[in-house]
Amino acid sequence: MRRGVPEVAVGVVALGGLIVQSHGVDSPADVAAALVVLASTGALVLRRRYPVAVGVAALAAIAAYGALLHRPGPIMLVFVVALYTVVDEGHLAVALGLGAASVVAFAVADVNTRGNGATLLHAGWVVAVIVGVTRNRRAYLTEARARAVAAEQRAEEAARRRATEERLRIARELHDVLGHHLSMINVQASAALHRPDPDRSTQALTAIKQASRETLQELRRTIGILRTDGPVAAPGLDGLDDLVTTARRAGLEIRAELAETRPLPPDVDLAAFRIVQEALTNVTRHAGATAAVVRVRPDRDAVVVEIEDDGTGAPGPAGAGITGMTERAEALGGTLATGPGPAGGFRVSARLPLGVAA
Repeated sequence: MRRGVPEVAVGVVALGGLIVQSHGVDSPADVAAALVVLASTGALVLRRRYPVAVGVAALAAIAAYGALLHRPGPIMLVFVVALYTVVDEGHLAVALGLGAASVVAFAVADVNTRGNGATLLHAGWVVAVIVGVTRNRRAYLTEARARAVAAEQRAEEAARRRATEERLRIARELHDVLGHHLSMINVQASAALHRPDPDRSTQALTAIKQASRETLQELRRTIGILRTDGPVAAPGLDGLDDLVTTARRAGLEIRAELAETRPLPPDVDLAAFRIVQEALTNVTRHAGATAAVVRVRPDRDAVVVEIEDDGTGAPGPAGAGITGMTERAEALGGTLATGPGPAGGFRVSARLPLGVAA
């Protein structure tokens, strides 16, 4: 409803009631009473900004109306609207005082009408307005407080969920970074211990040195991501050659089959890289394999990453590595499957959508 429309309606009803009650506006008292009705109705425009002042003005208008015409009248409607606003704005004590004073004013004016019930009617309106609006206001405040508490709880739950997701992300990154390189170091150290040949030992130690340097680089990069709020370059499939080279140092024969794909979103690129890294780590640690193949190919609106080996690793309960790979795929809306390959060995296959951000 447009501003000013309720006030105009109240003024029209009150003024019309005065004309009907006085059978026209003929005497100076009728004219003065009409001016009182118009002035008090105009004051209602300011009732939201100055509720108490407008309520006092409406009470004064009731007294002036009764003094001029020696009877109560439809100006009661103006006061009821003003009183409603006083209660609605939270000034309950002021509203009680104004209501009591208005009943007294009506009773005084009603003396000359031989008690036609106007005072009782007005008192009923006053009680109804104060009680009704107070009840509604309390219900509204109770509901508002409940909504505020619920919103605060939702915010706290969201913050806890984000913190949990961040801890899981950090755990996955550290597991993938440290697990891969430390596994390679372990394999090379075992080879150096079990191969007395100096040349092979030298090769193993060289591989250990290279793997430890790469471990430190990856660790610094991961810690850098945690320390900064800005974008930090993350590894992607462009580093696949380094992964293959590192795995070959462990004595594996690795073949990479890369079909041309469109540029991958950073989240997808990182997930694909980490899945290949973890799968090759598992091959060197558990599979007893001598060869493996890494395939990356597009599949409509997704990229498919597959790693197969010729080892004897049997499927069992999912460890932290497979769980981490699954979480990475699912975070992008993709899927990851593990199990025996078609020609034996073990197979990891992930499908990562390109249009869904983590």
